[in-house]
Amino acid sequence: MTTESILLVGRHAAGSDDLLETHAARLRARTDVDSVAVATYEDEPVRELTPQLESLTAETVYAVPMVAAHTRDTTNEIPAALSAVAGTVHYCEPPGQSPAITDVLAQRAGAEVEPDGDASLVLVSFGSSSDPYQRQTTDYHASRLEAQSDYEAVVTCYLLQNPAVECARYTVPTDSAVAVPLFLGRSEATERRIPEALELDRGGMAYADPLLDHPGVTDAIAAEIEKQRALDGASASVASFEATLAETQRPVATDGDGRPR
Repeated sequence: MTTESILLVGRHAAGSDDLLETHAARLRARTDVDSVAVATYEDEPVRELTPQLESLTAETVYAVPMVAAHTRDTTNEIPAALSAVAGTVHYCEPPGQSPAITDVLAQRAGAEVEPDGDASLVLVSFGSSSDPYQRQTTDYHASRLEAQSDYEAVVTCYLLQNPAVECARYTVPTDSAVAVPLFLGRSEATERRIPEALELDRGGMAYADPLLDHPGVTDAIAAEIEKQRALDGASASVASFEATLAETQRPVATDGDGRPR
């Protein structure tokens, strides 16, 4: 029988290791794979991840990038590092793409401000000046929240693109609002940059937690892995975006240690 492993890949930051291990422990309890591993990096994904990935012994590895939406790391560096895995790699979508995350965002918002016609929800994402993935994911959840919640309005904003987070306070149509960061973990962005840009000290706007260790995030990870397992071995006329990344991205000499692979 083929051995299987789930691999959660994320950036090391304050609290991130515990966060990833929480999701990993839940996945060990609820899935029938042989192992669940965590791999982290700080600055150079290929150089730092390669020794960790070379130690994996499973014949099939389901690798999950632990971010809300694709970044340069998850579309370039991490899939390149995955070439160090000896077994077959199934590269998964980030968990933030899942409809289960909409429910988590709604719960985070509702814990701070009651969803009714007197309040608005502000969905804050990192954004990118060159890639569409952050906006696509944010717009997806905003659309679902508009349809499923009772907030008067759902407004999106970004740190690195327009509409800018600094303008969010002036675009909501209500006196009360709650801002929810569409980030998996805490970071300098969620703890300092976003609160300062939103001018939270002025009042009138509450601030919710990021996704963190909410069980709904684990649900999203598990659902993506089950999708990949179902597709494993099935013929498909067009490979997924993530599968193409895993097949085409390879380390180069500039990836950290200077050694061509």
